[in-house]
Amino acid sequence: MISSPRPFSFAYALFSLLLACAVLLPAQLFAQQEDSLSLTYLGAAGWKIMDGSVVVLIDPYISRVKYGGGGHPDDDRPDYARDEIAPSDTALIDTLVDKADFILVHHGHFDHLGDVPYIARKTGAKVIGTETTIMILRAYGIPDEQLYAVGGGEDYQFDSFSIRVLPSIHSALNEKHYFDTRRYDRFTELNAPLRIEQFIEGGSLMFLARFATHEVLTMGSMNFVERELEGIHPDILLAGVNGSRLGLFDYDARLIRVTGNPPIVIPTHWDNFRLPYGYSQEGGVERNLVPFVDTLAEIAPETRVILPVHLEPIVLHRP
Repeated sequence: MISSPRPFSFAYALFSLLLACAVLLPAQLFAQQEDSLSLTYLGAAGWKIMDGSVVVLIDPYISRVKYGGGGHPDDDRPDYARDEIAPSDTALIDTLVDKADFILVHHGHFDHLGDVPYIARKTGAKVIGTETTIMILRAYGIPDEQLYAVGGGEDYQFDSFSIRVLPSIHSALNEKHYFDTRRYDRFTELNAPLRIEQFIEGGSLMFLARFATHEVLTMGSMNFVERELEGIHPDILLAGVNGSRLGLFDYDARLIRVTGNPPIVIPTHWDNFRLPYGYSQEGGVERNLVPFVDTLAEIAPETRVILPVHLEPIVLHRP
């Protein structure tokens, strides 16, 4: 079953995705409904999730900096090299984020962590991530009381929700040659601002976020440790579906099977995050979303696949 955030046709949903429409919704146009969960796709692996009592950001990368030659010729913004410092687009961030209680960070790469120093300072949110992530945030002056270093296996209860941290692994990039053992620890000396290349992976995580009405399993990469997901059956799976998953054996089927055929699956990390909001994402749709949707129609026909549109809230009610 395929659906879009609103009750319009699949063709229109794809059209919206191609445009990657950047409609900035004023707060007054979206009132959080009781017993509902709102998920807003920020691009890359980024999400804003709200249930009326808590606001959780996941890998909130909003600046979508043009770097490493992966941008668009019509984008006249500066093209940063990986050995340069790329600033956050604080004006854009301010239009999209005014409050956050928690920030969950899957790993330390720039497209996951690059905007978190500014957002954490702005909101005072608690940040949960690896020791590498925490050391980067300390370099930017984020106070220790906001920072929670985890390694996978933790299960924390907070006032408004609970979070289980799961060990994971990064996508199999560079034709499966990617592997990075580097870590930052308490003895690492970092001086902010950091260059893009200094935002190292530092290990990878997944999160099972338990809200009042739903359990959401998050992914920040196109990879997972199958045994770590056994017995975890969320009702919403944010599934990593970029092209690097195609180098893994039976990725789609194994992911859906081990997570118990989730009732709702929403693709994440499928877009070109070097393009500003509003630029066409046709390549990501054709290369990543369409094959994934076709596969799930075969292996899990009862699963509802929701195709996210940048910055459009997806509102889900109590199951």
